[in-house]
Amino acid sequence: MTERTITSPKTPQKPQPNVPKPDELTGSAVSKPKKLLDQVSEALRTKHYAYRTEQTYVDWIKRYIIFHKKRHPKDMDANEIREFIAYLATERKVATSTQNQALSAILFLYRTVLEKEIILPPELINPSRPKRLPTVLTHAEAMSVINQMRGTPRLMTKILYGSGLRLMECMRLRVKDIDFENHQIIIRGGKGDDDRFTVLADSVAADIKHILQDVKTLHDKDLREGYGETILPNALGIKYKNAGKEWNWQFIFPASQRSMDRVTGVIRRHHLDESVLQKAIHSAAQLTKIDKLVTAHTFRHSFATQLLQNNYDIRTIQELLGHKDVKTTMIYTHVLQRGGLAVKSPLDT
Repeated sequence: MTERTITSPKTPQKPQPNVPKPDELTGSAVSKPKKLLDQVSEALRTKHYAYRTEQTYVDWIKRYIIFHKKRHPKDMDANEIREFIAYLATERKVATSTQNQALSAILFLYRTVLEKEIILPPELINPSRPKRLPTVLTHAEAMSVINQMRGTPRLMTKILYGSGLRLMECMRLRVKDIDFENHQIIIRGGKGDDDRFTVLADSVAADIKHILQDVKTLHDKDLREGYGETILPNALGIKYKNAGKEWNWQFIFPASQRSMDRVTGVIRRHHLDESVLQKAIHSAAQLTKIDKLVTAHTFRHSFATQLLQNNYDIRTIQELLGHKDVKTTMIYTHVLQRGGLAVKSPLDT
């Protein structure tokens, strides 16, 4: 007799009530916790740090984590920080300023992102920096380099030398920053996020007006094609929705191509990449065969030295350069083209 397997009918399940999930109640989606480096970037942007500073800080924090075999920073403290800085100083032999930069990035991570106070030994905070004399050019040397250049890089170098601008201050100049009537340039958000005035050389005013005509033509073309918006500092783009497309906010030295903003994803025309000017200066200096290391910053040093030679007051030069402390400006008194500290040698008496 064959045994039958009797199966009981399945009990019909009651329909479950449509209970909303917790995130549906609040209207927010459940998201994964942000990665540590993303938290660092967000904190830097909240505090309005420059994008380049953000890149630098994130890079140093990444190196710090990799150096300690990818341990989480919350599980480390002052001892691990000291080991990393010592490695940079002894094995990598980086400059003191670079050590300070790495330390600032790591301390920002702990104090701002992880909210963990780190007590460091005094010798690790602001280690003494050796005094370095800046390289300066004579007026003839500066002009010989400029005369080897052409086009936009030539004009930009003339502004560096004629107005004492830093490299990125020149790159970020906007239409509204040139005051032709008062013969001055307004530097907005310079080092330390401070504004200042400096002199506009009469010999470059006509060249700037000429290049602005080309920039206006390019801007009008961007607008016709549905673009024409430039990046605005801080939160001005939120406060003034259409300001980014206005003519006076455009960069004087725009990039040749539009690009996507890495933060917002908006396609804009940014300013020219600084490497274009740096390479042009390097090539021109090689053609002149000047036996000095010539960089974009060399022209800022030369601007200050020339003003000192022309007997301008040190306080005036300090304001034009944007130095917070006059001691920083005083360094140029050591490199005047009249011998050490402008002292006449007794041998020549």
